[in-house]
Amino acid sequence: MTADPTPKPTTRESTQPPGEPPCLYRELADWCPLLTPVADYAEEAAFYCRLFETHSRHSPRTLLDLGSGGGHNAAHLKARLGCTLVDLAPAMLALSRRLNPECEHVQADMRSVRLGRVFDCVLVHDAVCYMASRADLQSAIATAFEHTAPGGVALFQLDFVAETFEPGTETGGSDPSGRGLRVLEWRWVPEPSREIYLTDMAYLLRDETGTVEVRPDRHVMGLFSRATWLDLIDAAGFEPLAVAFEHSSANGTRVANGIVYSAQCKPMRRTPSWSKARRNSCRWPTGCDA
Repeated sequence: MTADPTPKPTTRESTQPPGEPPCLYRELADWCPLLTPVADYAEEAAFYCRLFETHSRHSPRTLLDLGSGGGHNAAHLKARLGCTLVDLAPAMLALSRRLNPECEHVQADMRSVRLGRVFDCVLVHDAVCYMASRADLQSAIATAFEHTAPGGVALFQLDFVAETFEPGTETGGSDPSGRGLRVLEWRWVPEPSREIYLTDMAYLLRDETGTVEVRPDRHVMGLFSRATWLDLIDAAGFEPLAVAFEHSSANGTRVANGIVYSAQCKPMRRTPSWSKARRNSCRWPTGCDA
């Protein structure tokens, strides 16, 4: 009886130290382009550019990307905007530097970084979903405000508000050549009284030899109401606007995919008090469930 030469899958336990990013952004960072390929960001980057140009009071030239990850949005935005990319994870910045060598990169926390200058546009992509407390979210929004030029625009791209969240599963990944990645994502709320949800991920990683490794990874995400988002954005000094984010699905149809809060920086850069009149002035486009 001969031995079976087929490589057997192995499973390793998640080893996420307290306070550290999930392993996807650390030791598995080099696999990220297989999970979300750079080309997949072209359409949404164009959408962000349109919002920047529509809502800015002047022609935008500079962009600060907070929580820039592997730089996949910047890969499409840098042709039109001078990009400064901030991320907490060194491994993700290393990916982005290879992809975007002409861009400035800064390792820092979006809750506390202060660069001492302002930008025409600030993008806070879905990394803002990792703000798992109101205090953290408030700090991240304050950072965006501190770096947005008068009359400029900040965009906050989130996946869910409390009113739109639904537990569920998704799959994804790719294997263009040699290595391959497949993922099962499971979203659920551990305690309804807490403003968080969990995204448990299982990655199947196949290397060039055909060996498959299974890695679990837990992501703790904030889940706040639409009123909380608008309160915090307004209190920071922005004029908030909720915009439904649409993106082409694989078969070419249009599908809702998260919510974008477009926040225009007031020319006087003053932090206003929240009032019923201000809340009523926040516009909601037709069909937006945010």
